[in-house]
Amino acid sequence: MLNKYLDIAPEVSRALQEGRPVVALESTIISHGMPYPQNVETALNVEKIIRENGAVPATIAVIGGRLKAGLSEAEIDYLGKTGTAVAKASRRDLPVLVAQGKDGATTVTTTMIIAHMAGICVFATGGIGGVHRGAQQTFDISADLEELAHTPVMVVCAGAKSILDLGLTLEYLETHGVPVIGYGTEELPAFYTRKSGFGVDYRIDTPAELAKAFYVKQDMGLGGGMLVTNPIPQAYSMDHEVIGKAIDEAVAEAAKLGIHGKETTPFLLAKIKDLTGGDSLASNIQLVYNNAALAAKTASELCKLAKGGRI
Repeated sequence: MLNKYLDIAPEVSRALQEGRPVVALESTIISHGMPYPQNVETALNVEKIIRENGAVPATIAVIGGRLKAGLSEAEIDYLGKTGTAVAKASRRDLPVLVAQGKDGATTVTTTMIIAHMAGICVFATGGIGGVHRGAQQTFDISADLEELAHTPVMVVCAGAKSILDLGLTLEYLETHGVPVIGYGTEELPAFYTRKSGFGVDYRIDTPAELAKAFYVKQDMGLGGGMLVTNPIPQAYSMDHEVIGKAIDEAVAEAAKLGIHGKETTPFLLAKIKDLTGGDSLASNIQLVYNNAALAAKTASELCKLAKGGRI
């Protein structure tokens, strides 16, 4: 579906028209997830990895009130340099940002929305949002989960960030009919680590099988997304106890300072980076690279199944 508010980059548009694989990428990781210049270097490397694995990257953002599917290097650099001064845009923010001609870095939610609008079925990210610790009192639940329930995009991630309540996150996804797939694992990875103590719904071991499961879901008319959890490579996995201690400390400090809502995740990630001496940032970068490669391979397999490149 073409949309009057949407600009699809020429390279991305050609790939979609020719039925070639395209992988969507979010931009909040650039503006809010990492410091400059690592954020821009990482974003450009992720695009390179997607190309090396046979797909076309489409980094997504809102720039000057236009929804963008595919950014130039200059646009990526602009988001990286501007950093947290760029609005973190979820579903509720899109109409106002567009109406006012403003910029927005897209979360998992808005990246899924714009990817689907452009006809892109596969999206690689770091980790998804979820049910926050203490949500029984705060009702702090990421809009990512609701989007996964409704928008037909496969999201390849390293699991939910372990700053969340992983058990409640899985319960929420189950209630909303979102399959949680473990790529080569039966245990939900927890972003910085390969282990969480929670099981996934299904283990799938190849990109071709991932593509088939997603294709069949859409072909059956079930709609909605699919969550593929891809464990961080062993070499970059952090010690479960070390990261757990850092997360507990960061969560306690956030509560003490009264930080909540969309400010929570950027605060916690920055605090964890400081507490781990930067190790968490290095792990974050590597898991994104790993997810990008898997997403590109899966998008290629999906194109073979869909024949026309779209479902």
